[in-house]
Amino acid sequence: MLLQTRLKREWQFLKGLTRTLKRVKSIAPDSTNLICDDLEAAVDRWSSSPAITFEGQTITYGDLDAMANRYAHWAKGLGITRGQTVALFMPNRLEYLAIWYGLSKVGVATALVNNQLTGPALAHCLNISQALHCIVDPETSPCFEAVKGSLDRHVQQWVLGPVRDDQRDLVKALKSCSQLRPDRETSRDGLTAKDTALFIFTSGTTGLPKAAKITHMRAQLYMRGFAGSTGARASDRIYVTLPLYHATGGLCALGAGLLSGGSIVLRKKFSASQFWDDIVAENCTMFVYIGELCRYLANQPEIPNERAHKIRLIFGNGLRPDVWDDMLDRFKVGGVLEFYGATEGNVSFFNFDGRRGAIGRLPGYLKKKFNTRIVKFDVESEMPVRGPDGCCLEVAPGEVGECIGQIANDARSNFTGYADKTATEKKILHDVFSKGDAWFRTGDLMRMDGDGYIYFVDRIGDTFRWKGENVATSEVAERLAGVPGVLETNVYGVKIGDLDGKAGMASLVVGPEFDIAVLAEHVDRELPAYARPIFVRLQREIETTGTFKYRKIDLVTEGFDPSLVKDPLYFRDPAKGYVKVTKTVFTKLMAGGYKL
Repeated sequence: MLLQTRLKREWQFLKGLTRTLKRVKSIAPDSTNLICDDLEAAVDRWSSSPAITFEGQTITYGDLDAMANRYAHWAKGLGITRGQTVALFMPNRLEYLAIWYGLSKVGVATALVNNQLTGPALAHCLNISQALHCIVDPETSPCFEAVKGSLDRHVQQWVLGPVRDDQRDLVKALKSCSQLRPDRETSRDGLTAKDTALFIFTSGTTGLPKAAKITHMRAQLYMRGFAGSTGARASDRIYVTLPLYHATGGLCALGAGLLSGGSIVLRKKFSASQFWDDIVAENCTMFVYIGELCRYLANQPEIPNERAHKIRLIFGNGLRPDVWDDMLDRFKVGGVLEFYGATEGNVSFFNFDGRRGAIGRLPGYLKKKFNTRIVKFDVESEMPVRGPDGCCLEVAPGEVGECIGQIANDARSNFTGYADKTATEKKILHDVFSKGDAWFRTGDLMRMDGDGYIYFVDRIGDTFRWKGENVATSEVAERLAGVPGVLETNVYGVKIGDLDGKAGMASLVVGPEFDIAVLAEHVDRELPAYARPIFVRLQREIETTGTFKYRKIDLVTEGFDPSLVKDPLYFRDPAKGYVKVTKTVFTKLMAGGYKL
């Protein structure tokens, strides 16, 4: 790298890091300054400025606070006391932030339940939240009523919108509640930043969701951190189509806008076809993404407005390198701020200087200032490798390992875990580099280059072994995305009879130009033999979580059995190339009839 280029990147990195650390410096576990205090300070500063626009309606910071105060008084009037939880089960809407913001003013935690859940998964989330009240709207109310008989305790439903005679009308109840702030001394006396403000549920890509405890301190880290990292200003308008029940949309994006005096343009859900027209019409300057959101945009035909916008920065996580190029080169966004962080974890990275494909950077000269390390990892046991002294071993540059974060009591290194103590303990690694230390396991495999840039490789459990080699599903998916006609890719490993390891399988969503023979040629050219998909499944659409993460658990369970899978299935016959999986082929495979 040329010296001038290196110095420029170093300056960009340090400037972004300094700006972010400055915003979060005063956050501390024992502080009496809570996330609601941060928001109230923003209200006091920008009371008459627009805060949130949703479906043609705009509310100011002052309106937002008045709305939140009603919810605070509503909770107090019902005798919902500090330390208790209210479940919020609704899609994105104007009142969403006001509800949990208001409840936090009186020490009540809010469980942000995925509004797409139904049946056992919904009942599970309501049960582990231990909420006694649940706020719904007419869209989610039927889903709640379908599971209320299977809940562990009676949960009172409150409907925000038109109600039946037998339902509690939240709109009516709020009318009698004051718009004035509840008295801080009586409502928040004794509360500190280590108290729980929210429960945010994991995506459930491999099973039932877990409830991550989000303390006031952690919410502040998200909201203040992104106000700093994005360099957001009062003139910014941030477009948010991600669900507010997750941290990226509900905390990172809202914090970037509202703690900087800017405004949020909120949408109920993402629409690839309307995205750029909306961005232009609303004069947005930033938007928040999840990687697959950007891939959906890249798969859309070109339209004039995709380059007629004023977007100066996009920020989010999971952006693949090929789509990164589309964002900058096709859509001409001003810049990309990729970050890494788990909802419940204590590890975070920012790619402040725009190295394409990297999730962040940890320069050698700052290593001691951060709690993060990447350690050698055994894919078979799904555990870090330990040396003769029983301690973990750090990887060399370019080597893949698990990213871990040392647990401490300060704001950035704290790990509050889940509502389930057993689930919390499973994420902690003990005696890593010295006796008695404790580290959070991210569950993510990463590698770091010689300049300290960090690259995401795969989720643990997604990476599998085949022919004695580790196969990273994300890297295979990245190569498959370059095949003509391939729109979406989901890669995973499946067992074949008694054979060792797992064979690669790719579930694809394809367009009319897709040709299975071209796929075969492409993977032969782009991938080593052990990483080439043995099986291919063609789906109309791939099931995702609310934040566009691909679910794999059902796909792995169904495997390549034609009696379970009705989609077109192909097997890479060593002699013939990809052939349809019939009952005969399946039987021969399971009997070891092919030389694999």
